[in-house]
Amino acid sequence: METRLLRYFVAVAEERHFGRAAERLHMAQPPLSQQIKQLEEQLGTKLFIRTTRKVDLTPAGELLLTRARALLEEHTQLARDVRTVGDGASGVLRLGSTGSATYRIMPKVIAATTEHMPGLQLNVQGEMLTPEMEEALAEGRLDIAILRPPVHNDEVEYSLLEKDLLAVALPAGHRLASHEVVDIHELRTENFICYPATSAVNTIFVETCRSAGFIPHTAQIARETSTLLTFVAAGLGIGMVPTSNYLPHSERIIFRPLRNAPSVDLAVAWKLGNQSPLVENFLKLCTNLAPEEGHSE
Repeated sequence: METRLLRYFVAVAEERHFGRAAERLHMAQPPLSQQIKQLEEQLGTKLFIRTTRKVDLTPAGELLLTRARALLEEHTQLARDVRTVGDGASGVLRLGSTGSATYRIMPKVIAATTEHMPGLQLNVQGEMLTPEMEEALAEGRLDIAILRPPVHNDEVEYSLLEKDLLAVALPAGHRLASHEVVDIHELRTENFICYPATSAVNTIFVETCRSAGFIPHTAQIARETSTLLTFVAAGLGIGMVPTSNYLPHSERIIFRPLRNAPSVDLAVAWKLGNQSPLVENFLKLCTNLAPEEGHSE
């Protein structure tokens, strides 16, 4: 049954007059009458009782009117939904994120997508390391990743979101907690809670220590930022974290800036050649979230 015939039928049924229905449909009356006759022949039953003064619905016509209205509305909504998905305003996006992005950029991302892409469902996988996000993007298991460069996979592209600096996370009561700024040389005898060796932050941290003339002593390895901070709060060592974590997570943790701190950038990454409208729109949204150069928060 063609939707065109259903639209013709609903117009006649609602107007109860072929002439007015034809005007509503912007067509001549004789072709409309022929279309209704064709519909009745297809269904094998009369839909209208025609008299010289009016047109009434048969019981079969009453049933078809109810069902036809619902079908036409569903058809219209389906067309809207398909266009929305095609325009990249709706769908499911698989998003990977480094743990340290959780504390500042991810709330912004989620708030922005809720406002500007309300049809988007984010499937977020947090506390991931850059190498595994690179691999997941290349293999198509992630659509987008919020990670920390460098990126070594040739199949992955990225765009910088903001520049962070390394800061020191200290247990409350630590000897350096009273310092406004901590010098890297003051940390040479400390026990460190570190990210895994493959972590971009850990790589930058270790190189910073080596440039200062010492190799940091690793007391504990923590894959997740939340775990790293828990170990610091427990007094098991100190941690080096991006300034995006510069928040009062606990009364047991004190954050201090590092003098001449190295940059640990945050970027949004995607698979090379991914032209999904959903991904493209999300990337535009992330670009709008990025602070102006030289004005990182």
